[in-house]
Amino acid sequence: MENNLPKIYSKQAILGFSIFFSTLFGGILLYKNLIEIKKKKEAYIVLSISILLTFITIFVGSLQDNPKSSYGYLGGLIGGCILAYGFFPNYFPNENEYEKKPIWIPLIIGIAMATLFIFLIIYSIENG
Repeated sequence: MENNLPKIYSKQAILGFSIFFSTLFGGILLYKNLIEIKKKKEAYIVLSISILLTFITIFVGSLQDNPKSSYGYLGGLIGGCILAYGFFPNYFPNENEYEKKPIWIPLIIGIAMATLFIFLIIYSIENG
C-alpha cells in the first residue's frame, strides 16, 4: 500500500530547533507541517503562539540582572516542549506513518541567521 501522506518535520526536529535557535524557529517548522496537511487556521494559531512564547522568553530574560544564554535555552526548551508534546500529537497522532523531511535547509538557515546575529553583535560592540 502506497503512503500518500506529505513529508513533515519530526517532533524531535521541532524540539531541537526550538532549543538551539528559538521557539519561533520550532514553531515555523510545525507551521509548515500544518500547512502541508491543509490545516491553515491551526498553522496560524501555532505560529502566533510560538511568537508569543518567544517574546515571553525575551522579556523574562531581559528582567534578569545578569542575563545568560541559559535563559534562552530554557525558554526554548519550555516552548519546544509545548510545541512538540502539546500541539504536535494533536495534529499528528500517527507520526510514524509520515515520512520525515530532512532538516538540512532549516539548519543552514538557522546557522546563517545565528552567524549574522553574532557578526552584528560583534560589529556593534567594536563600533559602539
